[in-house]
Amino acid sequence: MSGENSMSVTGKVLALLEAFSHETPALTLTELSRRTGLSLPTVHRRAAELVAWGALERGHDRRYRVGLRLWEVAALSPRGHGIRDIALPFIQNLHDATKQQHVHLSVRNHLDVVILERLSAPRAPQVISRAGGRFGTFATGAGLVLLAHAPADVREEYLRGPLPRYSENTVTDAGRIRSILAAVRRQGYSSSDRMMGPDIHCVGAPVHGPDGSVVAAVSICFRAGTQSFQDVAPSVRATARSISRAFAVPFPRGSE
Repeated sequence: MSGENSMSVTGKVLALLEAFSHETPALTLTELSRRTGLSLPTVHRRAAELVAWGALERGHDRRYRVGLRLWEVAALSPRGHGIRDIALPFIQNLHDATKQQHVHLSVRNHLDVVILERLSAPRAPQVISRAGGRFGTFATGAGLVLLAHAPADVREEYLRGPLPRYSENTVTDAGRIRSILAAVRRQGYSSSDRMMGPDIHCVGAPVHGPDGSVVAAVSICFRAGTQSFQDVAPSVRATARSISRAFAVPFPRGSE
């Protein structure tokens, strides 16, 4: 395969890992070959190396799955692990106080929203988010906050692309989105009015790092008609401010 010959070994390995998704967590060698465009012998060699290292696991069904070694490595990321460790007690309190809801802690990775943590109640409205999930959309409460506080060139890059529609309420007009983002910056929180689903409301607020930049967003999703944005926003904003203040407190040094 000419395309395969032009790929480095690292590129082939990354292509194999990228083939897995939340919808397809287990894949055979043939499926990996088809998804990556790599030959079966190449897939077999690279997959065997990844299994030996622990990045992949092979089950009794002969399917490959992402291994725990990758989770261990990912947990070292300061943007994910450090932020989550600081924020978790605060978003847990928010979740306990709001009862049957979803609470999210999210960060921006260029044009994607990455969910670091999701706390949910059994009767909360059904949403497609999950911890560790990645969304190429900013229609959520957290997404609107992160896009509103992203650099101007990032915002414009996103708005130039195709804007996905998830419900009849999803805003896909770039001009309207710019107005929404300006309001988010002005009022200090976002409100996603059924943009991700016909019965889902979301409110988000920015988390600031020590230098004042927005490093994450706290958001809560609740069933439309049960509460108003104005009722929920103060709790979300207070939680985001508490996390922001915690960033200014240095980590305790452990004993050598």
